[in-house]
Amino acid sequence: MPILAGQITAPNPTIPGVLQNMFPMAPSQMQQFSALPMMPIQAMTQQATRHARRVYVGGLPPTANEQSVAIFFSQVMAKIGGNTAGPGDAVVNVYINHDKKFAFVEMRSVEEASNAMALDGIIFEGAPVKVRRPTDYNPSLAATLGPSQPNPNLNLGAVGLTPGSAGGLEGPDRIFVGGLPYYFTETQIRELLETFGPLRGFDLVKDRETGNSKGYAFCVYQDLAVTDIACAALNGIKMGDKTLTVRRANQGTTQPKPEQESILMHAQQQIALQKLIFQPALVATKVVCLTNAVAPDELKEDEDFEEIIDDMRQECSKFGTLVNVVIPRPQPDGDLSGGVGKVFLEYVDIEGATKARTGLNGRKFGGNEVIAVFYQENKFAQGDYEG
Repeated sequence: MPILAGQITAPNPTIPGVLQNMFPMAPSQMQQFSALPMMPIQAMTQQATRHARRVYVGGLPPTANEQSVAIFFSQVMAKIGGNTAGPGDAVVNVYINHDKKFAFVEMRSVEEASNAMALDGIIFEGAPVKVRRPTDYNPSLAATLGPSQPNPNLNLGAVGLTPGSAGGLEGPDRIFVGGLPYYFTETQIRELLETFGPLRGFDLVKDRETGNSKGYAFCVYQDLAVTDIACAALNGIKMGDKTLTVRRANQGTTQPKPEQESILMHAQQQIALQKLIFQPALVATKVVCLTNAVAPDELKEDEDFEEIIDDMRQECSKFGTLVNVVIPRPQPDGDLSGGVGKVFLEYVDIEGATKARTGLNGRKFGGNEVIAVFYQENKFAQGDYEG
C-alpha cells in the first residue's frame, strides 16, 4: 500500500522513571529489558484507530489514482476547515480498487475522518463520489476514540456543498425515479435520463449489504428547465416488468410549459428506442420485434401498407420460414398506441428468429438504424404489441 507524503512517523518514546518504578529490577536486568524492541506508542494508537480513520470513497472515475485522490481530499479538507491535527495534509494513505472504482482514504485522525463524512457527493473529476464509513467501522468503539460526526461549523460552501447534500441532489429540482427494474445498471439508467441533457447529480440507491439496486434513484439536471419535461416523458412508461414513477422528489408532478412540447415529443421518441434496448431481450423466442423500420405516416394508406408488408415478408424470409408479419397501423383518429411504428416477425422456429434478429439489428431502413429484439410469444399471440 503506497505511503504518501505527509504521513506521520512515530518516534520511539522514552518515559524516564516509569519502568523503574513499576518493576524494581537490578541495573543489569533493567539494561537487558530496555534492549528489547518496543512498538512506538503512536504506531500502536494508529493501528487501534485505523478503522475510525479510514474513509470509503465510491464511484471513482477510471482516471483516478492514489496520488490524485490524496491530493484532492487533502485540498478539500483544508478548504472546509476540516483539518484538526495540525499543519500538513489530512490524507496519509490511499488504496484504490480500480475494478470496483472505490478507494479507502486514511486520515491522520479520527476527527478528520469524521469531518470527511460531510464530503459525501462532492464532485471529483467531473463526477459525484460517495463518501461512507468502511465496513469494518465500529461505531461503539469509534465513539471512545473521537468525534463520530462532522463538525457542524465546516465551511462546505467553499467546495460547493451544503449540509446534507449529495452531489447537488437537494432542492426543488431533485427528481425521484422509482420502479426501476433491478437488473438495470447505473450506466443504462444514466443513459435513459440523459436523453434530456447532462446530469448535475445522480444517485442509484443500493442495498448496503449486497450492493444491489433497490429499484429507485435520484437525479438533478444541469439545465433545471428540463426537470418537468423529463418527469412528464418518463413517468408511467413501462420498462421490462416495471412501470416508472418519475416526479419531483419534494412535490407533485408539474406539466411542461407549451413551448417545451416539441422537446418533450422528441425525448419520448428517444425513450421508446431505449426501452427496447434495455428490455431483457436475451432469451430467444420465435418472434422478433423491429423498431425504427417503418414510420406511422407510411402506414395510413392501404396501398402503401400492403406494399410494406410484401417488402418485409420478402426481405425477412431470407432468414427462415415466416409464419406471420404484423405491422400495427394508426387508428382512424390518428391514435398511435398499440405498437404503431413496430414490425413483428413470427418465424416457424427459434433458429430463423435468431438469424433475423442478428441480421436485421443495426441495419438501416429509410436512413434509420433498426433495433431488433426478441418478443414474448404469449404477448404476441394475445395481440399485445405495446411491450
